[in-house]
Amino acid sequence: GLGQISDKEKSGFISLVSRYLSGNEEQIEWGKIHTPTDEVVVPYDTLAAPPEDLAATKALLDKLAVLKLNGGLGTTMGCTGPKSVIEVRNGFTFLDLIVVQIEVGSLNKKYGSNVPLLLMNSFNTHDDTLKIVEKYANSNIQIHTFNQSQYPRVVADEFLPWPSKGKTDKDGWYPPGHGDIFPSLMNSGKLDLLLSQGKEYVFIANSDNLGAIVDMKILNHLIHKQNEYCMEVTPKTLADVKGGTLISYEGRVQLLEIAQVPDAHVNEFKSIEKFKIFNTNNLWVSLKAIKRLVEADALKMEIIPNPKEVEGVKVLQLETAAGAAIRFFDHAIGMNVPRSRFLPVKATSDLQLVQSDLYTLVDGFVTRNAARTNPSNPSIELGPEFKKVGCFLGRFKSIPSIVELDSLKVSGDVWFGSGIVLKGKVTITAKPGVKLEIPDGKVIENKVSFQDACS
Repeated sequence: GLGQISDKEKSGFISLVSRYLSGNEEQIEWGKIHTPTDEVVVPYDTLAAPPEDLAATKALLDKLAVLKLNGGLGTTMGCTGPKSVIEVRNGFTFLDLIVVQIEVGSLNKKYGSNVPLLLMNSFNTHDDTLKIVEKYANSNIQIHTFNQSQYPRVVADEFLPWPSKGKTDKDGWYPPGHGDIFPSLMNSGKLDLLLSQGKEYVFIANSDNLGAIVDMKILNHLIHKQNEYCMEVTPKTLADVKGGTLISYEGRVQLLEIAQVPDAHVNEFKSIEKFKIFNTNNLWVSLKAIKRLVEADALKMEIIPNPKEVEGVKVLQLETAAGAAIRFFDHAIGMNVPRSRFLPVKATSDLQLVQSDLYTLVDGFVTRNAARTNPSNPSIELGPEFKKVGCFLGRFKSIPSIVELDSLKVSGDVWFGSGIVLKGKVTITAKPGVKLEIPDGKVIENKVSFQDACS
């Protein structure tokens, strides 16, 4: 049943399972946790300006590769295929924007540099992605695709690989989280290829984070300070209380995830007083250091057990996260970056933000409208009728203006006309069985609107 995967994948899987079964995972001792200093989590605004000279900038960029995590499907948003092909704005998909940013927006055309783009796919997205990237064949950017590992799901009650019991189709397997990026980069041959091209750093980010663009100040800092690993963090808001945070622990910088926190301290972990920052999953990592640590089999990140039920069978997926690798790298730092570098699109409510007048799109960069004075974005809650992208788009003749919106909550069978303006705190509820159509040009400000109040 395991004949479908390589020997390296088999040994990686066996190593993960044995670590899990040994129960030797280190427990965090709460009393040893310290808040990192500014030397460990560097404030972005203290960074030196990057060189303005074109040749010097090109020299920096020639040391960089960009890698996007492209293993996720668009299923939660009602789409088939890779999530990165969902249209974000003006007909551009996530992948289109990524290619335009590197090719035109700031890098290869402007500086004559050659920053390659790597896409780490999973077996769920690989075939589709290969077809999709063909459309960029004539662009000024080298695109490399590779697959992350494919591990067998484990049948929970017997602790046996499901494919060994005859489940050999896709449902018998899983991609083991983005912590797998380091061995997969090595096993695919891409790591050695990049090193042979003189690349020194890889900038890793989720393909759905529209804010994760190449930043010359960060790159310049890392190359000068020789930091092997840098995790971008940003101040927590109440929406981010579950996000992992950076701590100083026994002299090293370490990622602390909510799953590692003892029950008695969960509320303390969620408070934005003590743990003020969270991980954006924008990571800058030294390629030489990845090679050294993978060859030494030194990357023993915390294992995240992910129980699922598939076709009535209880299975377990053992996963790891790339951010947890920070403690194995030398001179690792966090970088406290502006919130604009974290703009993930996880649901249609996020799509509403980036398609609205709150943002503009220029050269692949999504930029926030300066007319909005509130530093945080409006909170948007859309009912299940809006969950799938197709349904969401169908319910708006045009996306409402939300520059002055604080919060929006929509429930029921609601349809929006064009040119609508939403301000302040707005709740729109259609009564069960009633279709509520909001007329073109309507301005709704600080209102709890039931279907009669919109007339």
